[in-house]
Amino acid sequence: MDLVESGLIHDWNQAGELPRPARGRIELDDETLRDGLQSPSVRTPSIAQKLEILHGLVELGIEALDIGLPGAGPHVAHDVERLAREIVSCRLPIVPNCAARTVRADIQPIVEISARTGIALEVACFLGSSPIRQYAEGWDLERMVRLTDEAISYAVGEGLPVMYVTEDTTRAAPADLARLYRTAVEAGARRVCIADTVGHATPEGAANVVRFVRGVVDATGEAVAVDWHGHNDRGLGVCNAIAAALAGADRIHGTLLGIGERVGNTPMDQLLVNFRLMGWRDHELGRLAGLCAEVAAITGIPVPENYPVLGRDAFRTQTGVHAAAILKAKAKGDDWLADRIYSGIPASLVGRRQEVEIGPMSGQANVLFWLAARGLPADPELVQELFRLAKSAPRVLSEAEVLACCRRHGR
Repeated sequence: MDLVESGLIHDWNQAGELPRPARGRIELDDETLRDGLQSPSVRTPSIAQKLEILHGLVELGIEALDIGLPGAGPHVAHDVERLAREIVSCRLPIVPNCAARTVRADIQPIVEISARTGIALEVACFLGSSPIRQYAEGWDLERMVRLTDEAISYAVGEGLPVMYVTEDTTRAAPADLARLYRTAVEAGARRVCIADTVGHATPEGAANVVRFVRGVVDATGEAVAVDWHGHNDRGLGVCNAIAAALAGADRIHGTLLGIGERVGNTPMDQLLVNFRLMGWRDHELGRLAGLCAEVAAITGIPVPENYPVLGRDAFRTQTGVHAAAILKAKAKGDDWLADRIYSGIPASLVGRRQEVEIGPMSGQANVLFWLAARGLPADPELVQELFRLAKSAPRVLSEAEVLACCRRHGR
């Protein structure tokens, strides 16, 4: 049943021309196992846990994955190689990339791992680009251009694809960016990445910088893809990613649950849900909630109860009016309708269901729904007692409390 076509929903999101990514189908690059682990609060996953996450991302249709920065040390290089071997041996449809500073010492381990595993790891070499970073580091533009050319030329000469990443792009000067990107493309980079490293951008700013970079790389005459890598410091990660895609980005980066430095990266889970609802992607998301729960347990980062889509309260209500509407929708014999009457995102999209609780804000509909969901008869006396109990409680009643009341009534 299509509620928009039926007239039951007027979708203002589609009131004008349906927004589409400027470059067609948008791809995703997951950074959970690299940038996500830079959060000061996370526990580093074991290699076995990293492999679980890898397979979960493949199930969700993620196209690319940053498998680490092997130049950080032998322990990281070991995990990077194991992940690369898993992709090769299982023939996983995901493209791996590795982070590296624009220095040969960081790129060489990637070259060696690629040779041993037989897969061409994309080198994601990064360099700070903003004036504030140049001032703090004591860099000048000529040095940055030289580092860019030498690093990319070395990686390309070793037969590896290169994604050139300018850190802090959203605070960098246009002339500097143009010079750096032209140098990167001339050296052989066929993908560049705009990094909103400190979450400075607004949606308008994200679109502006993407259009600018798109113009610079297109003017080279080479087929160069443009990535967007966002952080969520201003709470605009998802909005910026959408703006970047509409402005001409080919691939968007994110991490599961948005883990990462400071307040984190753009949440990959929210990108998947929004892009599916916008018609930009069509992969099934039934695995999403389970994978994110695993990541939360592995990294020690709890999912807030009010977190979009995946939080405990995302599809849970104690409000009487809401419960009554859901109950009436179910009475029409339409679970599809009940899943959307008070939810902008259907719970079934991510393998969840609508939950109705009994609490001080509840009406009798909550009690009826709760009992029906568990196959318990709604005896009038039981309904009234649960209703009175809820109204006198300072919070939602626990399942144990409701069941105890049911037992007192022989249920």
